[in-house]
Amino acid sequence: MKTFERSNSTGAGKPDVAGFFDPRTFSIQYVVSDPATNQCAIIDPVLDYDEKSGATATHHADEILEYVERQDLTVEWILDTHPHADHFSAAQYLKGKTGAPTAIGSEVTAVQALWKDIYNFPDLATDGSQWDRLFSDGDRFTVGELEAKVMFSPGHTLASITYVIGDAAFVHDTLFQPDFGTARADFPGGSAEQLWESIQAILELPEETRVFTGHDYMPDGREPQWESTVGEQRRTNKHLVDQNREAYVAMRNKRDSQLPMPKLILHALQVNTRGGRLPEPEDNGRRYIRIPLDTLSGAAWGD
Repeated sequence: MKTFERSNSTGAGKPDVAGFFDPRTFSIQYVVSDPATNQCAIIDPVLDYDEKSGATATHHADEILEYVERQDLTVEWILDTHPHADHFSAAQYLKGKTGAPTAIGSEVTAVQALWKDIYNFPDLATDGSQWDRLFSDGDRFTVGELEAKVMFSPGHTLASITYVIGDAAFVHDTLFQPDFGTARADFPGGSAEQLWESIQAILELPEETRVFTGHDYMPDGREPQWESTVGEQRRTNKHLVDQNREAYVAMRNKRDSQLPMPKLILHALQVNTRGGRLPEPEDNGRRYIRIPLDTLSGAAWGD
């Protein structure tokens, strides 16, 4: 199975993009680098977690660090697109290894407030202070000499953002590969209507913009893929071709009502609303994950 692929820069102002696929969570992590300066950003890194044993590890994050060292890169940013529901974020681990600042969208504060109530965590700070930078819609920053901008892209979550770095758009869980379609919008705070609007904004980017997705579920058993273009998405995405807003929302809501919740959502959000920090050890030195019962719908009893 393909678990790594590099998309090379094709000219000035365009990044090299290395994608790392995690088969356990179907997630893609990225290292986005500026060929002119060897500065880079890490996007959506995965902290390994085995829900059966409760074990955590840093295999995937260390693979990224090895790539960074091998390519003689300097990490300038550690970026998350949203608080993930299907894997733990390795942002804090990588910050400890590299010293680079962490960042996420500013609406993460709304997600924190929502999940603070779900978990009954009275001491959880809901001001986003767990990250070094909170990005708002339209904010601009740089990766080396590459221009980067932030697009607020809610729908999948309240806080989802897209990073556009040079000619590369990191669209998290809005669009998938064209043969799989688009992301679900039924998590707490999700909205199919907002997701449609976010997707339309992404599709207004230049046609040749490279689109990098947050997951790939390998329909029909094909190899993992995570790169397309805006033009390809416009022409061939199975959920968007010949579709209008009303029909899309109806399709999305019907489809989502039939999906079980991700198996790690209740594990992951209590870590990811803290910026990738694991729970503090208790008086016996062990860390514990808190699982609220009978809170989320979507139990797949027959599976």
